[in-house]
Amino acid sequence: MFEGGPAWDRIVLQEQRLAKVFWFRLMPMMLITAALEGLGLFHWGKWQSDYRFYKHFTSGTAIAYEVGQTVLNLVLILISARLIQTLGRTFHGRLTYTFTRSFTAVVYGLSPMFLVRLLDPFPGMNPFFTWLAGILLSIWVLYDGLPRLLAPDPTHALGLYVSSSIVLFMATGLVRGLTGLYLLGDVGFAHTFIGRKLIELFGQ
Repeated sequence: MFEGGPAWDRIVLQEQRLAKVFWFRLMPMMLITAALEGLGLFHWGKWQSDYRFYKHFTSGTAIAYEVGQTVLNLVLILISARLIQTLGRTFHGRLTYTFTRSFTAVVYGLSPMFLVRLLDPFPGMNPFFTWLAGILLSIWVLYDGLPRLLAPDPTHALGLYVSSSIVLFMATGLVRGLTGLYLLGDVGFAHTFIGRKLIELFGQ
């Protein structure tokens, strides 16, 4: 995030495999943020302005929420990577538009968003603030990353960047919208089928 182009150049030179990016980059980020947020929900709760109190979550509910959020994030990251790969080919892409490269771009590009999410455990922190600040930083970082990883034609580089940014903004916004509304008490998933099953699985 702070080095910009040189950091992306090293990522391109390393040419990491999909499994390595998944297990050693994406999963640690997701698990660390989920664990810290879950601990925050259990110990401190989350401020719900409509009811003017801090709602404390049971351990089972916090774990079920974090598991559901992590799975949802993972699915949308994979879908976003596929969409960006398709967009790259639409913009007269070259052979560099492999799924591995688009997935790498998404994972490294979203690193700032997961970094800002380290603020989520604090009870007074609004989840929509951390998402917006994080995704804007991610879009800024991707400005240097996408051209290096996907190597589009110069005439199509801006179009690919804008389209990819929109995809990530909407995908991450969808996840944050669902999870954020639940944390703030505006939507209840505990009574849905999936919510009940997750809570039953991890205990009350």
